[in-house]
Amino acid sequence: MTGRGPTSHDVARAAGVSQSAVSRAFTPGASVSPEMRARIEKVAAMLGYRPSRLPGIMRRGKSGIVAVVVGGFYNPFHTMTLESFTRALTSAGRQVMLVQVESDRDLDEAVGDLVALNIDGVVSALSISSPEVAAVLDRHRLPIVTLNSAIESEWVRAVNSDNKETGRQAARTLHASGSQEFASVMGPIDTLSHSARPEGFTEVLRKLGIVKVEALHGGYDYGWGREAGSLLLAQPRRPDGVFCGNDLIAAGIIDLWAEHGLHAPDDFRIIGCDNIPFAAWPAYDLTSFDQRSDDMASFAIDALCRTDAAPLKRMIVPTALVRRSSC
Repeated sequence: MTGRGPTSHDVARAAGVSQSAVSRAFTPGASVSPEMRARIEKVAAMLGYRPSRLPGIMRRGKSGIVAVVVGGFYNPFHTMTLESFTRALTSAGRQVMLVQVESDRDLDEAVGDLVALNIDGVVSALSISSPEVAAVLDRHRLPIVTLNSAIESEWVRAVNSDNKETGRQAARTLHASGSQEFASVMGPIDTLSHSARPEGFTEVLRKLGIVKVEALHGGYDYGWGREAGSLLLAQPRRPDGVFCGNDLIAAGIIDLWAEHGLHAPDDFRIIGCDNIPFAAWPAYDLTSFDQRSDDMASFAIDALCRTDAAPLKRMIVPTALVRRSSC
């Protein structure tokens, strides 16, 4: 066993044709008779030959590969987003390259490494934190589409959830449920989704005459939810209507408060975001906003694959409230 796979020369010898004929047989639109193409493909299948895509990539300068950048897989929402991106890209005839980074601060370095691989573009579940980062990314002249980012530039486009309206709807829902003391518990304040959601939340509550709304910002994970739950328990008047930036945060609060004998919806009402699978588990039965990741991915891929030069309109995808017993 040599360890070498079959080559186009092996196929040519077995089929009794020239190597150039084999090359043409596997090049879309190339001149080769149907009979010869069928004979070559049959021999290639018998030998287990698969043509290399590299010559075509070098010739066209396009690989058909799109990099999908996602954050930490501790959050099931990133897995859901990856699945949505993969389906959309496959439907668009593109190949997927997975890139995992811990934060949007790492996006510039990741994109810089990807440029050398001749990929066609990047779709990122991570936002871009500043115009300065976008300017650095623009230097690569590589199409990039991000989710839930306030920053756009010449080469960077964003597809966003309707984050402010999500906050508004959360406020109306919690208020209608009978809650009287309110809090929002979000991730980092410098991200679009976790700043716009509490903004909409507070806006509606103030119109309803509720001035005091506790607002906490921290991480994206379950541990931050537990920490925030402890902070809220220490308040002189514990909130009984809580809106969380994602379902992991909500789960942390639910579990921490259950340890203190507090349970939704009898003692408080709580709403999350992302509608990840465990939100439906009986232990949580969490009301949550579904970000419709399939629709966001579809918009993102359409934006990435555009060939016309018309300016893109800002793409906003409404969320869908999924009601469960927590509120």
